[in-house]
This record gives sequence, C-alpha cells and structure tokens, in this order.
Amino acid sequence: MNALAANYAALLSETRPEVIRDKKQNQAYIRLLEKLTSKKSATLAEEKLIELLAVLIEDFEAKLFPVPEATPRAIVRHLMEAHGLRQKDLVTIFGTESIASEVLHGKRELTKEHIKRLSARFGVSPAVFF
Repeated sequence: MNALAANYAALLSETRPEVIRDKKQNQAYIRLLEKLTSKKSATLAEEKLIELLAVLIEDFEAKLFPVPEATPRAIVRHLMEAHGLRQKDLVTIFGTESIASEVLHGKRELTKEHIKRLSARFGVSPAVFF
C-alpha cells in the first residue's frame, strides 16, 4: 500500500464516513469539512476526504432540500440578491472587487478560501458551491 492509500485509510478509520441519515450527522460532517477546508494546505489524503464529505453532504441536502441545479456563480448571485448585496460588498470574501467581478462573470473559479468565506458569510454548507 502506498503512502497516500495508507494515509487515506487512516483518515477513513478515524472519521468513519457513511451515508448521512439525519441533520445532526450532516452538521457533524459539515463541521469536519469546514475544519479540513480551513487548513492552509491539506494533504492529498485530506483532499480525498474533502471530496467524499462534499459528496455525502450534497447527497443528503439534495434529498432534504431539493434545489434546481445551479452553478456556483448562480448560487453566489442568488445569495447576493437575497441579501441585497452588490459586487463591492463581497470584497471581504474575494479580496478585491476585480476578483469578485471575475468570479461573477465566469472568468475565474471559486477557490477553497472563497467557498469557506462565502459559507461563513451566508450561513450555508460549503457543499452548496460544489
């Protein structure tokens, strides 16, 4: 077994992820996902776990709160509209107004840091943006 597989197996053994059955379990996985995505640099094994948690959270929330498919950009725009915000109001999330503009116009993808900040700002799961 290579190092990545061994590290990932250890993470899986620690966290024991499984199909989410209730809101309490979902919240626990969201907290774990936020903890992992807030690290300055995640290991490859942690990146794999981040992907798995995002899929599990997304699956649970899609069943609980069905929402029509939307791009991350459309979600950001919807959240801005719902909160009466303008592009310049998101400078704290994106760093500059030009980066906010690039994201909102599809010229730049959301980064993990953007997703973390958007999730905290709007009180939504990071999985919303995946």
